[in-house]
Amino acid sequence: MGKQVFGKSHVPLSPAVRAGDYVYISGQVPTDQSGTVVSGGIEEQTRQVMENIKAALELAGCTLDDVVKTFVILTDAKEFAAFNATYATYFPNDPPARTTLEARLMIDIKVEIEAIAYKPVG
Repeated sequence: MGKQVFGKSHVPLSPAVRAGDYVYISGQVPTDQSGTVVSGGIEEQTRQVMENIKAALELAGCTLDDVVKTFVILTDAKEFAAFNATYATYFPNDPPARTTLEARLMIDIKVEIEAIAYKPVG
C-alpha cells in the first residue's frame, strides 16, 4: 500500500498522511478554522493544538488513542509545567512516547505539536 493523503492546507503540507499502518500528522499550531491564532496563553494554545490534532487524526480514521509518538516544540521552556498539565488531559491513560524541546517557531505562537498514530489497515 502506498501513501494516502488526507485533507488540504493553505501551505504546502498535508494535515495527515497514511503510510501502511502508520498515520503521520503534520505539526499543528494553535489556529482556529479561519487560520487565526487563538488568544490566550500556553494552556489555551495547547488545547487548540490538541483539538487540531484530533481533527487531523479523524481525517485518517484515527483518534488520540491511536497516537504512539508526539513531538512538541515550545517557545519558552518556563511554560513546560503549564503545557504539560494541559497536554496530560488529552492522554489520561497510557500516554504516547514524546519528545519536547524549546525553539523559535515560524510564527508568533507558543507551541507546535506533530503526532504519529498506529492503526493497522483493514
